[in-house]
Amino acid sequence: MLTRETFINISQDFYDWCEYPVVKYKVLYHFLDVPYEDERLNSLREDFLNSDIVMQLYQEQLPNGSWGPMRGKDYSCKSVFPTTFVALDRCFYLGLTIDDKDILFLALEYLEEFLQGTSKTPLYDRNERAIPVQLYEIATYIEKIKPNHPLCDALWRQWHYIAEIAFSDGEYSYERDKKVQHEILLTREDRLVPLPISLLLSRPEQLPRKLEKSMLDYYGRHAYERGNFWDKSLVNLPEQFVADKTRRYFHTIKYINQFRDTKEYLQETMDWLLKNKMNSGFWDYGTQVKDPWGYYGYFSTNRNYKYNKVVDATMEVLSVMKTYLDRNEL
Repeated sequence: MLTRETFINISQDFYDWCEYPVVKYKVLYHFLDVPYEDERLNSLREDFLNSDIVMQLYQEQLPNGSWGPMRGKDYSCKSVFPTTFVALDRCFYLGLTIDDKDILFLALEYLEEFLQGTSKTPLYDRNERAIPVQLYEIATYIEKIKPNHPLCDALWRQWHYIAEIAFSDGEYSYERDKKVQHEILLTREDRLVPLPISLLLSRPEQLPRKLEKSMLDYYGRHAYERGNFWDKSLVNLPEQFVADKTRRYFHTIKYINQFRDTKEYLQETMDWLLKNKMNSGFWDYGTQVKDPWGYYGYFSTNRNYKYNKVVDATMEVLSVMKTYLDRNEL
């Protein structure tokens, strides 16, 4: 069974084993919860901020603070970062904060303009759901950069109200959801705007635990039993960690991992991850270096880095474990 002590021991061994300063920085800051001002982090910060992976983000960022299109799924795109959201995911994954360089500071200013109504970049308006979806996605990323941002208050309260109505008796109701969305968003179609789970969960101190539990039981159970992205269910995980679709399971794990109190759905998954460590005590995906959602989950722009596969896989597993432990207060 995964415990905090087991996780700390694995993280410390990983820190001692890997020579890459950026990995050491991530392990200390995100896995071992070393304070930002700690001398160990201060001594690594210059190497971290001037590393290939951070400088790549810095060099590819446009003067307006974006990395091109906001969102999309054009996998034929030749850009290093096909969308701004992909680049931001990479920033968060590496451990960048708004106090490091000016990457996230500029990105925040770019995103704020959309909620202020001053952006020169138009949002696409192909159907009545498009604008609400884009606005709550923007708010979600703003909250990741700067939690409890005042510009997101109104949107968060709006969606909290809609979610409360949709789950008012503890069970999700499409009809209640449709009625309140038509009232609040002034939409008319039967196809609804998906509830912004990540935005709602960005303020756990304001979200009633009863509502979160109802959403977990609805969305989490669906993801656990029937999969999420590629329909890969966690009910029947493969015996071996290195399978042809191993990485695809992580999208379902991460989706459920957003919620608190997820032991019912993820405890067996954590046991599976622990069981599938290599003899070294770490993890390796084998040849599965990257899939269509894997733009940001790597720790070197140099694919020939000698530890690359083990580092990438182990970082992914430890990130999932840390979130699970924190969300379940273990």
